[in-house]
Amino acid sequence: MTASITHCWKSGQLERLLRHCLGWLVLLLFAGLAHAQSADITQFRAERAEEEIQVSAQIQFELPAAVEDALLKGIPMYFVAEADVLRERWYWYDKRLASVERHMRLAYQPLTRRWRLNVSTGPGNANSQGLVLNQGFDTLPQALAGIKRVSGWKVADVADLDPSLKYKVEFRFRLDLSRLPRPFQIGAIGQSDWDVSAGISTPLSSDLTK
Repeated sequence: MTASITHCWKSGQLERLLRHCLGWLVLLLFAGLAHAQSADITQFRAERAEEEIQVSAQIQFELPAAVEDALLKGIPMYFVAEADVLRERWYWYDKRLASVERHMRLAYQPLTRRWRLNVSTGPGNANSQGLVLNQGFDTLPQALAGIKRVSGWKVADVADLDPSLKYKVEFRFRLDLSRLPRPFQIGAIGQSDWDVSAGISTPLSSDLTK
């Protein structure tokens, strides 16, 4: 009798433990999905324009509330787009042949109530020689539209590619937390509320390299 009661108690305890573990697994799964879906590349293409390989992309994301709140408090945010052209090698790691970056600084100006977007080819400030764009906007959605769209971005020269070999293009987009002030970095790194990132890898058509 005692053994039977002990067996039932152990079985009930085991069942509760399994349910508890299953609940945590479900929470972790949904957390992982939310993290993975922080941004999405809805359109991406690589094309040839004369002697250049160019890429265009459309990125979709909702600006996290914590990020928007920091912007309204005068903290600029930095977004980075990166593209690599790699030669595929079955016997070793793919070889990177070209790599480009685009750094986008978004800031709110309380006095004018306008948004300022600076785009450069390097992590320098808006006065650097790598400046590509310096533009003002009346609303945040207008400014974000300029961040979410990449059009005709040169990533490689056709002359550097061998038509007989296989290549692929890797594209990444993220909110650069390393550029935040130190107090914000401590609170933001590792927090899904601050995560905005996406990536895609696609083969480069041999027709583009001929």
